[in-house]
Amino acid sequence: MNGFVKPYYQLLYFITSLFFMESVLRYTTSDSFFTVGLLFSCIFSILYGAIIYFICIFYNDKTNYMLSYIFLLFFSIIFGSQLIYFKVFKTFYTIYSASNVSQIAEFWKTIFIVVAVNLPKLLLIFLPLFLFKKYKVRIISYRANRGMLAELTGFLALTYITTMLFVFAEGKEQNTAYDLYFKKSQPNLSVKKLGLITTMRLDFKRLLVGWSPPVENLPEMTIKKPANPKAPGIEKKIEYNTMNINFAKLIAEEKDETINNMHLYFENTEPTVKNEYTGKYKGYNLILITAEAFSPYAVDENLTPTLHKMVYGGYYFSDFYTPVWGVSTSDGEYVACTGLIPKSGVWSFYKSGDISMPFVMGNQLKKLGYKTLAYHNHTFDYYKRNISHPNMGYVYKGVGNGLIVEKKWPESDLEMMEVTMPEYIDDAPFHAYYMTVSGHLRYNFLGNAMSSKNRKYVKDLPYSEPCKAYIACQIELDRAMEYLLRKLEEEGLANKTLIALSADHYPYGLENNEIDELAGHTLERNFELYKNHFILYTKGMVPKVIKKPCSSLDIIPTISNLLGLEYDSRLLMGKDILSDSEPLVIFGNRSFITDKGRYNSENKTFIPNKGINVDENYVKDLIKYINSKFYYSAKFLDTDYYNIVLK
Repeated sequence: MNGFVKPYYQLLYFITSLFFMESVLRYTTSDSFFTVGLLFSCIFSILYGAIIYFICIFYNDKTNYMLSYIFLLFFSIIFGSQLIYFKVFKTFYTIYSASNVSQIAEFWKTIFIVVAVNLPKLLLIFLPLFLFKKYKVRIISYRANRGMLAELTGFLALTYITTMLFVFAEGKEQNTAYDLYFKKSQPNLSVKKLGLITTMRLDFKRLLVGWSPPVENLPEMTIKKPANPKAPGIEKKIEYNTMNINFAKLIAEEKDETINNMHLYFENTEPTVKNEYTGKYKGYNLILITAEAFSPYAVDENLTPTLHKMVYGGYYFSDFYTPVWGVSTSDGEYVACTGLIPKSGVWSFYKSGDISMPFVMGNQLKKLGYKTLAYHNHTFDYYKRNISHPNMGYVYKGVGNGLIVEKKWPESDLEMMEVTMPEYIDDAPFHAYYMTVSGHLRYNFLGNAMSSKNRKYVKDLPYSEPCKAYIACQIELDRAMEYLLRKLEEEGLANKTLIALSADHYPYGLENNEIDELAGHTLERNFELYKNHFILYTKGMVPKVIKKPCSSLDIIPTISNLLGLEYDSRLLMGKDILSDSEPLVIFGNRSFITDKGRYNSENKTFIPNKGINVDENYVKDLIKYINSKFYYSAKFLDTDYYNIVLK
């Protein structure tokens, strides 16, 4: 028996090693270990282990050992780096992100701490490599002959066929193995379902060929048009937020099939109706802020009184969400600034620097004669903002290209306000955009300058140190908002300036148990974790509660309508929250919330709201509808569609 197995020691070692690494990663990054994804990880490990064995076994012992060691080292580094990346950013990096690794190096102190905390898990990932080096003579105990070539080729073919049969066996519904393997690019779900190696292999292949997911060419779901309100002898005309686009002419003249499909899709998209809020703040100055890791836990009447006043003294959106996308901060900022869904596998904001972006606030207001500036109080070219932000119509400054603030980590939001407001305060109408950094992870009192600065305010709170540190660094944002409002008041501009603030993502620098600690209960992870505040405020307004489900995707169309700007609501993926459009909150894993209920894409469960009944096609239609939004949103980047449709 031993003589029969001995030639395959090395094969078994490769398979076991890869499956062991997949299992360690799964255990340390997933809420659930024993799922069907574990089976797929095992099956794919057999396939990849067989491929490595096939490559190595026909060489002499020295070359075999060298190749085997390189393969095991390579996969150990990949799994180890993905573990650390996930622990920092709560997502897995793509090949595209890896090509920009120099930017991640800026967080070396954070990475060093995360490595130290997770060292036992990293050692487990590298264990197969250490054992291989120690027991190489026993593992590499056989060299294949030519007679084994056909046998190994047949084994590889059989393994591949078996793997594909398992992929097809689960069906073709949303988020099945088939769906993630052939139709979607969603790294977090894919790693859970297919394993890391398969996810990265697919990502590499898709990046090389410029892959886009297939989608059923489905027009926008039918939304009921409002009835024409009538008074005796009077008929009120309904106006839509659209532009004069002759889609029929564009379709007749277009030869490219993809562009033609986009014309058809957007022609059939229901626009939003102009409403009582249209132009309410026309001519106002606009200050738009994406606040690093802002959350409801940063809002307290005593600790952060200005944020509290702005949340509850303006438009209070009681059911607002900030979903997390693939490239954490950059994608969150992209959604809030563009009203588009990011394309998976790339840095969408950076890619947008090469295309027309007519509906971002900078370009819309610059066209009207506003002074438009953008600021970020960290490295100016991080996430290539020096490419994306000027393309949005801004004179852009960050640390290193004109914004001078004290060098510390993280930098002060208050100081950024103090040094930048003089650049535009005397030039109304103005529009300033800020991407803040004071609320950045890690949350402690040693490496976080803003947490240390405001430590005295939180020392008596009944929370753990990371929770206190998080609140302390958000106090700096509150001080920045306090300064902003005071300066506007001094200049007589407070009641003529609209302020909009939203987060880039929830504070994922906190562990789940720490977020639960701040929330006061165990948060539901698919929806509630992403619930947040959207501040929309101007001095003197009458506070108003908006109960409609909404998200950061809806910010740009909402502000565009409030400012009375000419925009085409069909060409954005979000909707004006204050319109009568049917609400839809879309999450990165394609779960969704509507006014009728919520759908969890991971367990394929729709939970209707109390007293609501929907027919069997409701969820199916919405899944297709959301898939089309992901697809056509990505196509804006691929085709420069705005430049085509609005030329």
